[in-house]
Amino acid sequence: MLQAIGLTSAPHRDRPPAVDDLTFEAPPGAVTALLGAPGSGKTTALRLLLELDRGRGLVYFRGRPLRRIAQPAREVGVVLGDVPGHPSRTVRGQLRMLAAGAGVPVGRADEVIRAVGLGGLEGRRLGVLPRGADRRLALAAALLGAPHTLLLDDPGAGLSSAEQGRLHRLLRAHAEAGGTVLYTTRDARDAARNADHVVTVDAGRLVAAQRADDFARTRLRPRVAVRTPHAARLAAAVAQEARAARRPVEVVTEDGTLLLVYGGDCAQVGDTAFRLGVPVHRLTEETGDTGPGPTWAGEEARALRPLGETAAPDRAATARRPIRSPLRPLRYELRRIAGVPSTWLVVAGALAVSAVLAVLLGRGGGTPLPAALAAWPDLLPLPPAALGAGLLGALSFGEEYRYPALAAGRGAVPRRLALLFAKLAVAAVVSLLLGALVAAADLAALRLVYGAELITVPDNWAGMGVSWLGLTIGCAWAGVLGAGVFRAAAAGMAAVLFVPVALVPLLGQVLSGPAVRSVAGLPSRLGEFAGPRWAPSLDRWFAVALEVVGQPAGVALALTLTVLLCVYVLTGVRRRARW
Repeated sequence: MLQAIGLTSAPHRDRPPAVDDLTFEAPPGAVTALLGAPGSGKTTALRLLLELDRGRGLVYFRGRPLRRIAQPAREVGVVLGDVPGHPSRTVRGQLRMLAAGAGVPVGRADEVIRAVGLGGLEGRRLGVLPRGADRRLALAAALLGAPHTLLLDDPGAGLSSAEQGRLHRLLRAHAEAGGTVLYTTRDARDAARNADHVVTVDAGRLVAAQRADDFARTRLRPRVAVRTPHAARLAAAVAQEARAARRPVEVVTEDGTLLLVYGGDCAQVGDTAFRLGVPVHRLTEETGDTGPGPTWAGEEARALRPLGETAAPDRAATARRPIRSPLRPLRYELRRIAGVPSTWLVVAGALAVSAVLAVLLGRGGGTPLPAALAAWPDLLPLPPAALGAGLLGALSFGEEYRYPALAAGRGAVPRRLALLFAKLAVAAVVSLLLGALVAAADLAALRLVYGAELITVPDNWAGMGVSWLGLTIGCAWAGVLGAGVFRAAAAGMAAVLFVPVALVPLLGQVLSGPAVRSVAGLPSRLGEFAGPRWAPSLDRWFAVALEVVGQPAGVALALTLTVLLCVYVLTGVRRRARW
């Protein structure tokens, strides 16, 4: 049961609220249509139900407000507009990524693909899906968590009659299995044909809440539908007899063979056709443009039955529940970064450019080996590996804001600490692998071109390795936090480049002044403080780490990351958003 009590949106300036004191119910086991003309407040009402817009009122999903539902994806499935997602991601990859975020098994993606009729399109990329398949994908994403309630905003807009029929069969099957369905529409005939209950709104206020048959009887005109190959001839005869009898009749011809007569009955139209000798293939009375009733194929109903069983209130205790695990954001991020070709293109590009630069830098023999291995000429602010790691980090949040698939129907990208930490962890691992691969590839390229005897591994390889990996991880994290704070991948890359271009020179001037005290001997003093368990071998590694952090680049990265993290937490985290 979905209950909305006194929904009122926040007014804009001196204009009245788009939704004003709207109260209605959507019962379980039925399809409810929220009917209204464009601008009547239907979409705003849905956004108020989902707490996406500011306003007041009470909303209960089976007796609980949305903010108190531990697993929103299990209770509410939402379709607001087209399904968002990276155009290069496949249908199966998109749904599996969302399944990881919702905490349901990845096999659920294949179940909903079959249920919504996307079989055969699993490997198709989102950017080339036809319009109807795009809407079916949006419904599949809403059904991933097997929700009890479906909320859809004008789901049939722009679809063909066949696609609309498929959509409404799916909604009917979900309701038949015990779920609640609420969708908006501007077509009164669509509401009468496909809904069990119709809630009519105008200017944000409730006009009527009726059963579909009562709505059709009181709000739509009755008519006679005639299918005949001589529709024009029969239409002229019906209109002529009505004028002669002074009866108000309106005759409309559709598709050349369908005749709709408003103001008559089957007996009158049938008698006229008999006198003319016109064959009639169909003769029936309708209320509005009701067309065929909402039936569905047995195969589609069986495919949706698992969804209905999980949605039915009396079977909720035995239904499969989403996994409540702190690893959900991590699984989501792993599937996100591995499911788009841009990740592999950036990695391949960094490896290729770095190897070429390393060979060019090692040609003269005057470039220090660390600079050659890092492929870091003086004209670049950062080596290719660090730039690649920063770009991957920036894309991790930049793609979320450009294609907000994670929060489809729930607003923009959720600013959750769990999601941030997952992105930071994955970015760190990817940057570590990228840094190690680049260093190994550059060393192999230098030895291949100039000989192994000329390119030897230096004794201070540990310190060089820590500095190198710390640089790549720091750039990746700067890209993640910059894009997360400023909501764009370009801003993430700007945060990465800000460190070497602006902050490092400034800190170099500050740190180049005379020092009054030194931290020399800190590792040994820490060892004395820790006691005998402090291993002597840790002195060397701690000294190396301290030397790396003490460099201007290390200080600049640490300051940048600290500031970005504080800004992200202070400006974006919402307590209501949960995994």
